Amino acid sequence: MFDVAVVGGGVIGLTSALRLQQAGARVVLVTAEPPGSTTSSVAAAVWYPTRTPGQPRVLDWATRTFDELARQAADGVPGVVMRPTRMLQRAEPPAVQWWTAAVPDVRRLGADEIRAPYTAGLAFTVPSVEMPRYLPWLQEQFTAAGGTLVLRRINRLDQATVWAPVVVNATGLGARALCGDSRLRPVRGQLLLVGNPGLHVSLRDEDDTDGYTYIHPRSTDVVLGGTFEDDRWDTVPCPDTARAILRRCTALLPELADAPVIGHRVGLRPHRSGGVRLEADPHVPDGATRLVHNYGHGGAGVTLAWGCADAATALALALGGDR
Repeated sequence: MFDVAVVGGGVIGLTSALRLQQAGARVVLVTAEPPGSTTSSVAAAVWYPTRTPGQPRVLDWATRTFDELARQAADGVPGVVMRPTRMLQRAEPPAVQWWTAAVPDVRRLGADEIRAPYTAGLAFTVPSVEMPRYLPWLQEQFTAAGGTLVLRRINRLDQATVWAPVVVNATGLGARALCGDSRLRPVRGQLLLVGNPGLHVSLRDEDDTDGYTYIHPRSTDVVLGGTFEDDRWDTVPCPDTARAILRRCTALLPELADAPVIGHRVGLRPHRSGGVRLEADPHVPDGATRLVHNYGHGGAGVTLAWGCADAATALALALGGDR
């Protein structure tokens, strides 16, 4: 028997499991898919609270996660680096960005750093995470600390009480069925992977009327995106969408024109109207003493993961905070 069962093997589940272990709990991680096959594995995974409301608790989660990932980058954790970033904007004056309170080095771009059609922009440095390297590291940390990973799909949360009396629900989009949460829906994201021609700065253009555009270099490739397709469940890459993404990204950065396409990825972001559900449920399933929900992070899973793991741990172990 364990102290806590974390259900869900993506970045939210893994970070929650690690924080619980660090607080002294014996933890089992129950997941329908190996971490490397979850939605988290295909994420572009750059710290940035994409389409996330700027509530005080969200800023706290984002700040805690920024600080943790920055520390991991300094410690040489696989796949984690601090990435220089440029956000280009067409609006003048640009809207105030609530998340900048978490980022130490944000500055306005100078006139000599901007070209038409852009009128403004921001420069900053944020953590960037290569999930194919990071997720295995998280899993290794969990098992090395005595954690047990169980590959099993459950269709009711009370089934998790076979392993532990305290359950943390980090099932992402799966919570729609497990909790009957109609506020949760998929937001489909498609991206391309191309060879890296020597880029090291991320670029963002959120004002492109043809679609959200980002360019995120990694160690051996570049992630190009993307899409935000509401309530679409299919995960097969669309060739027309891929061509449109490549066209937008090449217009933004012509150096990509000859970069070979090496892969296509599609993921379903677990978007929840009203924001993340992170709370202790007053209605616990049979056999449980406590149920904590930690899901609905949309496109900001990596950005909020460690801060949410701190909060979920406090709730699961009754270390303070509201139920």
